[in-house]
Amino acid sequence: MKFLIEDVTVYFPYDHIYPEQYSYMIELKRALDAKGHCLLEMPTGTGKTIALLSLITSYSFSRPQSPIKLIYCTRTVHEMEKTLAELTLLHNYQIKHLGPQARILAIGLSSRKNLCVNPTVVAAENRDSVDAGCRKLTASWVRAMAAENPDVDTCEFFENYEKAASSAVLPPGVYTLQELRAFGKEKGWCPYFLARHMVQVANVVVYSYQYLLDPKVAGIISKEMQKESVVVFDEAHNIDNVCIEALSVSIRRQTLEGATRNLDRISREIDGFKATDASRLRAEYNRLVEGLALRGNLPIADNWLSNPALPDDILKEAVPGNIRKAEHFLHVLRRLVQYLSGRLDTENVEKESPVGFVSSISSHAGIDQKTLKFCYDRLHSLMLTLEITDTDEFLHIQTICDFATLVGTYGRGFSIIIEPFDERMPSMPDPILQLSCHDASLAIKPVFDRFQSVVITSGTLSPIDLFPRLLDFHPVVSRSFKMSLTRDCICPMVLTRGSDQLPVSTKFDMRSDPGVVRNYGKLLLEMVSVVPDGIVCFFVSYSYMDGIINTWNDTGILKDIMQHKLVFIETQDVVETTLALDNYRRACDCGRGAVFFSVARGKVAEGIDFDRHYGRLVIMFGVPFQYTLSKILLARLEYLRDTFQIKEGDFLTFDALRQAAQCVGRVIRSKADYGMMIFADKRYSRHDKRSKLPSWILSHLQEANLNLSTDMALHIAREFLRKMAQPYDKTGSSDRKTLLSQEDLEKMGDGSMHEMLY
Repeated sequence: MKFLIEDVTVYFPYDHIYPEQYSYMIELKRALDAKGHCLLEMPTGTGKTIALLSLITSYSFSRPQSPIKLIYCTRTVHEMEKTLAELTLLHNYQIKHLGPQARILAIGLSSRKNLCVNPTVVAAENRDSVDAGCRKLTASWVRAMAAENPDVDTCEFFENYEKAASSAVLPPGVYTLQELRAFGKEKGWCPYFLARHMVQVANVVVYSYQYLLDPKVAGIISKEMQKESVVVFDEAHNIDNVCIEALSVSIRRQTLEGATRNLDRISREIDGFKATDASRLRAEYNRLVEGLALRGNLPIADNWLSNPALPDDILKEAVPGNIRKAEHFLHVLRRLVQYLSGRLDTENVEKESPVGFVSSISSHAGIDQKTLKFCYDRLHSLMLTLEITDTDEFLHIQTICDFATLVGTYGRGFSIIIEPFDERMPSMPDPILQLSCHDASLAIKPVFDRFQSVVITSGTLSPIDLFPRLLDFHPVVSRSFKMSLTRDCICPMVLTRGSDQLPVSTKFDMRSDPGVVRNYGKLLLEMVSVVPDGIVCFFVSYSYMDGIINTWNDTGILKDIMQHKLVFIETQDVVETTLALDNYRRACDCGRGAVFFSVARGKVAEGIDFDRHYGRLVIMFGVPFQYTLSKILLARLEYLRDTFQIKEGDFLTFDALRQAAQCVGRVIRSKADYGMMIFADKRYSRHDKRSKLPSWILSHLQEANLNLSTDMALHIAREFLRKMAQPYDKTGSSDRKTLLSQEDLEKMGDGSMHEMLY
């Protein structure tokens, strides 16, 4: 269908549109018109992605003189593929209506591991090894050697791509990662470097958050993106954590031992070059004297990682004299590694500001702040001079140089925390030194400053007023949408006590109480006997899940549960979890029914949908607070309180409830779906906790379901399932439509349907 929103003709590839999608598009257009940033919370399963894509591409068509580029950021490769599949459908529809002028180029960009088509390189087990395998075949010096000696291995796909030069382009169209690989194989070109090249000219680019937020990657991939771009962060409820991780570094004993091995090898390489080709080291020295850290524009395959500091904070001046010579730089790094190794030999937890830490390095190791700032650039230059290709072997020394550069660059918003052991296992000495960033606004600030509109959207952004404070920006539009439903197909309940009237909670002083564990077990046992198909249970941590399952096993509760349904468990091993999920789905498909035990903040809670019969009930056992004694969390809370006036309790509750909402939101993935959510903890009945849940859950949480015992919850579940089994009208009644056709939207022009939306 196509319809008008003010002066923009929107092309939408389905025959009906949800009212909230329409409202979402109106708010999004307001933000684009104002060239500002926006925060939009929209319930899961209401077609957020297609609404975003159709409005932004249609908006670009309506302004051919100043087209905008769409940069769409997802968290996982799976989400990227889903987005590109939606875009393919939309693109075909737009071409059908607009003809050839609607042709656009849209590509997904991922790591070499997902795009490489060279069988010898892609066989490596992890991403770093694939990157290094690629460099071994494509670095400029390897190719120069191959030109003289045909026995030197190169990559035929990269060579063909280079030979094709400016004719190596992608024809217009939407390319998923698989289609990019197929196109590359067919043409004999390298799909990874082709995609990297085409990103600059594509109308739509879909890639991971890190490509914009992590300075090490963004400096290479996203440097050339034009200002007239709209950036969308989808599923952005954890965006503050992504920003913080991008600027944090941890150093363990293994890192320092690896760095020492790296330095020994670099030292041997330097000695080798001195004996055979001393002119190269001299040329590098002269270049550094002239103030050039790197040789102008590097060939695309030689670029490794960019500077870990943000673009505006990188010093634009010459490398200090004391590290211009390669061997002098090695001495500095050895002293730094020795100093860090001494700091790890501590009995107590230590916390220090970067300023104090830098002055301590200066007095103990004789390395000043400016030298620290240049560690990363100097290492990069040296690696290129020594023509090192197996970069995966040098990750340890790279981590040390990242740490040095960040600690030398930033005075505020960071802490250095040294812990001699993990508090949960005090008997195991495992010292760790962490440079921890507390300010999420640092990493995302360049994105807000550079692009004209940034859209942050997810199903769980409540309370929506906290995000602008955490990320330190001013949205022009900030809105939370409700779900329009023809029937109440969501049934949230707060369970505060067991059938024996004992309160249930995972509060630290109550969680190991046998009464609580027994009541949780009884709740699940009662539910598996009445709820058909799949049930998903979320626990607050792996250790709590292990403990509770062991107790249930000893008391025979688990055996009783398995009389009704099979039980599958998420573990920290990805392969095991994938296998468990596959078998869980098979059990649901064949009608045997199953229960899946999972953990809040885990992989399953973040990315797996339990739609239709795979999730008819989700139980959240407890409130998933972070580990509140973590030194890093305490330092961050202190920073948020002093800088943004955000109280500790407010932030912890906000963080726990966005995780809980994320977990329970897994069961509803469309409006034809139905499911129940049980919040099993007495703390959810408190208004200050409950009110932080998204409005689309709260609007279905009735007063009568706020303080239930197990038997009351069982009665409500039976009633709800009976009601859901009745036939219903999918488009809704005439006074409250939940599916709008093109005629309905045309009627809206005269305002007669406006009250139906709101």
